[in-house]
Amino acid sequence: MASNQTSVFIDGEAGTTGLGIRRRLEAVPEIVLRSLPAAQRKDPSARQDLMAACSLVVLCLPDDAAREAVVLAEALGDDSPKLLDASTAHRVDPEWTYGFPEMEGDQPGKIAAARKVSNPGCYPTGAIGLLRPLVLAGLVPPDYPITINAVSGYSGGGRSAIEVHDRDRGPAFELYALGLEHKHVPEIERFAGLSRRPIFVPSVGHFRQGMLISIPLYLDELPGRPTGTRLKEALHAFYEGSEYVTVAVGNEAGKVEAEALNDTNRLELYVWANEARRQAVLVARLDNLGKGASGAAVQNLRLMLGLDARPEPT
Repeated sequence: MASNQTSVFIDGEAGTTGLGIRRRLEAVPEIVLRSLPAAQRKDPSARQDLMAACSLVVLCLPDDAAREAVVLAEALGDDSPKLLDASTAHRVDPEWTYGFPEMEGDQPGKIAAARKVSNPGCYPTGAIGLLRPLVLAGLVPPDYPITINAVSGYSGGGRSAIEVHDRDRGPAFELYALGLEHKHVPEIERFAGLSRRPIFVPSVGHFRQGMLISIPLYLDELPGRPTGTRLKEALHAFYEGSEYVTVAVGNEAGKVEAEALNDTNRLELYVWANEARRQAVLVARLDNLGKGASGAAVQNLRLMLGLDARPEPT
């Protein structure tokens, strides 16, 4: 390994997110990827030995397995690597830094200084991206009754969902998590700055990747009765200068499709408003495997390792 290269181990590299991270990191010359033979990937001793030999470990594991991996890493003491967790296990844990670089001006610095970073969920990235600036600006009250509707490509369901859709086509469209206990709600509530639990209704469509999140608002129920233009101005001001988050211009057809940002690390935000009806809908578009997973992970990883923050691809 060259002296100017940094070793990274993706624990769980065979999953959808792990494969996406690996593909992006293979194009980063400053990084050497370390792996275990397939027969040793569940061997705690072998995994711990490899962790000790790496500067950073990415956890692409189910929640319980991610927690177990953290125990292995922290048992190394001074030899423990930095950790980037792509699971849900630590997203609201105060000992972990939340890996959404655009959510605050100093968030990239916090991520760069952290030893443990939790990668955001795909749905929360869009929902927090829309809501947090408006809550901080006083345009949406923290206790406003928020409803979040979202649709993801079927790759968001992991290997089992991908196999069903690829093999049997799967349903054209399907609502799920109708018990209103989706595991992404706590991080949306916390990092959007909400004091009232939002209603979150996710769905999956028969397309491989891409994502739309929409949040309807009654403008006259908001402080100061803002216009749609005022909401858009607040988003523009918050993300001014951002490389990956943009406030997009809508089209006259009033349509937005889910797949336009596939294979990028971009997040687009929209405000659609009917001033005569005093109604608006906020919309976020992203790739659930890009800015919603692997792209965001590489962006965070580069910050944690002191590299140029640009992930691959953009």
